[in-house]
Amino acid sequence: MQRVAVLGATGSIGASALDVIARHPGRMRASVLAAGRKVGELVELCRVHQPEHAVIADPDGYADLRDGLRDAGLRTQAHAGGDALDALAANDACDSVVAAIVGAAGLSSTLAAARTGKRLLLANKESLVLAGELLMQAVHAGGAVIVPIDSEHNAVFQCLASGDDPPAVSRITLTASGGPFRGRCRAELEAITPDQAVAHPKWSMGPKISVDSATLMNKGLEVIEAHHLFGLPADRIRVLVHPQSLVHAIVDFVDGSSLAQLGLPDMRTALAVGLGWPCRIDSGVGALDLLAQGGTLQFEAPDLDAFPCLALAWRALEAGGTSPGVLNAANEEAVSAFLQGRIGFLSIPDTVAATLDAIPTRSADSLDALLEADAQARIVARSRIQQLGNRT
Repeated sequence: MQRVAVLGATGSIGASALDVIARHPGRMRASVLAAGRKVGELVELCRVHQPEHAVIADPDGYADLRDGLRDAGLRTQAHAGGDALDALAANDACDSVVAAIVGAAGLSSTLAAARTGKRLLLANKESLVLAGELLMQAVHAGGAVIVPIDSEHNAVFQCLASGDDPPAVSRITLTASGGPFRGRCRAELEAITPDQAVAHPKWSMGPKISVDSATLMNKGLEVIEAHHLFGLPADRIRVLVHPQSLVHAIVDFVDGSSLAQLGLPDMRTALAVGLGWPCRIDSGVGALDLLAQGGTLQFEAPDLDAFPCLALAWRALEAGGTSPGVLNAANEEAVSAFLQGRIGFLSIPDTVAATLDAIPTRSADSLDALLEADAQARIVARSRIQQLGNRT
């Protein structure tokens, strides 16, 4: 019986993971569920899935979690705080970890799972963007297995399942839906509102990642992730806009062959790959019918003038060291300010670029150095946001 820790259980990826797990009661079970602050939702999930452990990241929620579990008549043990989360990700409470905590908050538990050799279903972009070198070192040292859950990286993972190593791969292509503003020029993006930005045409996601999709920053972060996951330099990772969102990635090989992974846009497919690999298991997602989907696959180059966040991510990757972490921190601050109505849509890349300009690249050889760069980037980004806000 595979015991699975779902970190970020109340989010969309957590919900999809629990859906897949529930389809295979004789093969796997959710043994640990973790959430940030949503105590009520976490208790309800525990009622349905009856894990052995439940963790609320916010220590102030511990009493409510403990009492809620008790009042529901559950034997689930309550925990709170980052240390408890790290310990459960690392100890024998689980065999596999779905790392779906949003932001840098998910880094510590992801590293803990990697160091102890867990199967790591990685949906937390920031773990690789902020600390890719450290995470991959921990994976190799601990004997962990990473199965990426981003649909694009999961597609590459499947295309490389025959064991091909980086020298056999000439290029990886990640696809992007183009977000809700595909085809618009830069001037047309000036007055975009938060409500418009979170209305993704293909995926149901949280507000932050929806905005990242709208700016194409999510694809930039995925380029950085792909570099660490698959060992390829920036110039061998390409992005194409593919509005149908049916081809998730293409891998070109040195012999002239290209393999593509196709499927309906549903995160349960990638999660089923991660939970069942090397076997294929039911995900609840139907087979792809290309004729029913319109029979046409369209591809186009991204517009880097209208969507400069993608180019900024390539810039950070080529600089290396702490620069990807600076990019990520500045983007988090800018997206938060945009969602609060404090800055405009185009001020997101403006803030990220200004922060990259202000902070020199340093070695990313320790978690302390990375966290220091993250903190410094947030200070610079907040200052820039204040300046931009004063102009409006």
